[in-house]
Amino acid sequence: MFDIYFCIRDDHDLRLVAAAGLICAISAIAIVLFLRRARDTKNIDHIRWAIASGGVGGFGVWSTHFTAMMGYDPGVILGYALVPTILSLLTVVSALTLAHMIALRSSALKARILAGLVVGLGIASMHYLGIYAIRIDADFRWSQPMVIASILLITAPAPLAFHFALDRRGYATGALAASSIVTGILSLHFAGMAALSLRPNRLEETGGLLLSTPQMGLAVAIVALGVLTVSIMAALSSARLHAAIGASEREFKVLVQGISDCAIYMLDRDGRVASWNAGAQRLKGYSSTEAMGLELSSFYSEEDRSAGLPRRGIETARQDGKFNAEGWRYRKDGSRFWAHVTIESVFDETGLFRGFAKITRDMTRMREDQLRLEETRSKLDVALSNMHQGLCLFDQNGHLTLANDRVSTLFDVSHEQCPPGTAFEELVRIAVAKRTGGAVAAEALEETLARHRACIENPDGGVLIADFADGSTFSIAHHALPDGGWVSTFDDITDRRRAEQRIEHMALHDELTGLPNRSSYNDSLDLALSQASRNGGKIAVIGIDLDRFKEVNDVHGHSTGDAVLQELARRMLGLLGRGEVVARFGGDEFAAFKSFENDDALDNFISRLERCLVEKIEMDGLSIHPGASLGIAIFPTDGSRREPLVNNADLAMYRAKATIGRQVCFYEQGMDEAARARRTLANDLREAVACDEFSLAYQVQKLVSTEAVVGYEALLRWQHPRDGWISPAEFIPIAEESGEILAIGEWVLRQACRDAANWPEPWRVAVNLSPVQLMHVDLIQIVTSALLESGLPAHRLELEITETALVSDKARALHILRQIKAIGVSIAMDDFGTGYSSLDTLNSFPFDKIKIDRSFLLDSETSHQARAIIRAVLALGHSLEVPVLAEGLETEDQLRLLRTEGCDEAQGYLWGRPTTSPSLEPERAPLKIEAA
Repeated sequence: MFDIYFCIRDDHDLRLVAAAGLICAISAIAIVLFLRRARDTKNIDHIRWAIASGGVGGFGVWSTHFTAMMGYDPGVILGYALVPTILSLLTVVSALTLAHMIALRSSALKARILAGLVVGLGIASMHYLGIYAIRIDADFRWSQPMVIASILLITAPAPLAFHFALDRRGYATGALAASSIVTGILSLHFAGMAALSLRPNRLEETGGLLLSTPQMGLAVAIVALGVLTVSIMAALSSARLHAAIGASEREFKVLVQGISDCAIYMLDRDGRVASWNAGAQRLKGYSSTEAMGLELSSFYSEEDRSAGLPRRGIETARQDGKFNAEGWRYRKDGSRFWAHVTIESVFDETGLFRGFAKITRDMTRMREDQLRLEETRSKLDVALSNMHQGLCLFDQNGHLTLANDRVSTLFDVSHEQCPPGTAFEELVRIAVAKRTGGAVAAEALEETLARHRACIENPDGGVLIADFADGSTFSIAHHALPDGGWVSTFDDITDRRRAEQRIEHMALHDELTGLPNRSSYNDSLDLALSQASRNGGKIAVIGIDLDRFKEVNDVHGHSTGDAVLQELARRMLGLLGRGEVVARFGGDEFAAFKSFENDDALDNFISRLERCLVEKIEMDGLSIHPGASLGIAIFPTDGSRREPLVNNADLAMYRAKATIGRQVCFYEQGMDEAARARRTLANDLREAVACDEFSLAYQVQKLVSTEAVVGYEALLRWQHPRDGWISPAEFIPIAEESGEILAIGEWVLRQACRDAANWPEPWRVAVNLSPVQLMHVDLIQIVTSALLESGLPAHRLELEITETALVSDKARALHILRQIKAIGVSIAMDDFGTGYSSLDTLNSFPFDKIKIDRSFLLDSETSHQARAIIRAVLALGHSLEVPVLAEGLETEDQLRLLRTEGCDEAQGYLWGRPTTSPSLEPERAPLKIEAA
């Protein structure tokens, strides 16, 4: 950038730079004007203007370059080589002509870019050829980056210039196009000059002609003098011709006075040109010298000459005194124009026949306008006939002047029933009667007309949506015209209105059940809350969750589940009264609200909901017993805004779902606090592993018969930084709900394996698996990785699962357990005797151990049933040859019971509390058993 600045400041005569800029600006304006003229012309004129624009533009750019070059003074310029100088002019003229042809041929972006590239390369070639033409006592050195930059500077603005020049109209865009051209040319020149550096040297002799700087100036002067000389010679020639044809001018002076747009000339008796005026030269393209003596047939086509049309015109004029005709006539260059021709016989004052006077007028523009008008009328007729809309044109008196066929189709009204001249009121009456299928009441008709008149009298017009009794909907638009009339259009939007209504319904309603969706429910509840706030009413917000709905899908299939949802939705819709809304949020989750003033009304609504949600459903031979849990929050007691009310209703619903035998639960203040506490604990669990807050304690497992240590069960402990030790019974369910049990369970497994690998004895380590862990896809990989990383043999690891872990997908769970067992890991069934325990599970999978739940052993001293269950489980284990371990051993009496019944292993506080270091476990002397 600074190189260009210093080049202009130090190496140029700023006066000549300004002159070059002026020439460049004038040339750019000429290019834009010529291009726009070429754009607006056709046929040969189109090509002529394109060539003219290339020639004028090329000469202007060339002049700009050499004017600026004459202002370039880095030293002593010896001159300019003639051949490169002329070649540079031809190059830029050719390039601009080609580029203009390309740009005029197509308005596509790629055509603009191609034309811009041709312009850039052509002007750049002219520039560097012009510099090459300089003969100076120095060597040229070029900066390649600046040369490339100069080419880019001229190429980049060119497509934009073509865009503004050809794709836009008006002075502003023309100025922008010219500015783009000037910017590109000057940027190229000065960037190119900045790219040049001269090293003084002795100039070698050249064999070509050299033009010195004065010679260049002289050349420009010669060109200017040439132009003046040609003008003077033309004036002198015109004077001589004026004297030569004075006699002819006197013969038809009356004819040519005041006429400048007609070709007027004389024909001799044989029909040859005897005189030729300037209008004829301008129209026909022949000079007076060329035209003199030509036959009239020279201006006709070969086809017309073959048909004898020129001779027929002469003979008609000779016989009748005058001949008139219209048709195509041809110029010297072969182009044609539509002409109105008059040939009249001419007699002198003595009555002697002297020849013919011929007058030719160029009627091409009128002919084109006539054809264009006819074409427009034809297209208008086609457009009106094929319009999707009906269209009527009314005059200032309100009478019909034009109607297309679509009006007849839309309103089933024939043209005979509503011909031109029909009053607007009558047309409306007939159309409404057709659509309604009968007579129209006077009051209804007047109301309809009043609505239409309001739109018609509005200066900006208006649009009406008309719904007819037959279910159709029309959009009717009225637009006023300057003469006082108006245009009315009619569009049948019945299908579009129905589609919009369907879309609106889909956006606000559940697709399966047709109930309002969450968005619609929220809007309705917000409106109800606003009204209740003003009038002091109360609103019950109800969360509804279906019970055991997943079992319906799993057992009977999703199609049956969908049918159940549809039936329940139908029932709930049927029971709704004023101020009652039911919605479906998705799956088996529903919601409702009711505006009420007394508790009896709310109780009645809840009772109706309960009845329809628990009543048996019969379908396709199936009897399905649905059920639901309802949670209720009351405005304004339980919240003043929608979000807290809905959240509190959900909390109450979850309480109802968790409470056996309870279907309806009202929100209580403590629920929110408990929920917040659970959410806080869930958030803290996410950081517990990373913050090293977990630890493991190990509870010993011994043989009942000898009290020998056989292993330890890993028990998870959490030291919370704020709340201290937190029981696993409190945080494990939260971890399972939030999914954090996966990360926690993996940490427990890996840590237990590492600890057990360092124990002094090869004791077994037992690790509990959550149901969520069991169904995780990476469980096998995690177990294998934990064993490999710790070096613990697989037979020393025992994984404990509860039978509830098998309920959701028993087949998959058993498949995973078999894979774990295949690598040598033992599998124990934990808490046997509670929950979903069944003999089928023991039969489906060969467990390595059965663990009796601690509750049975704790109740064994006081409950006969507990002792009976223990005996039964032990007998089952013996028969299946599966070891049985009893949990919760705390007293000597319990130990005696286990030994008496033949229990294999046990664990509990009797043999020690959980410890972090099993290697330091104190030995306990075996209990002596006295003989009975």
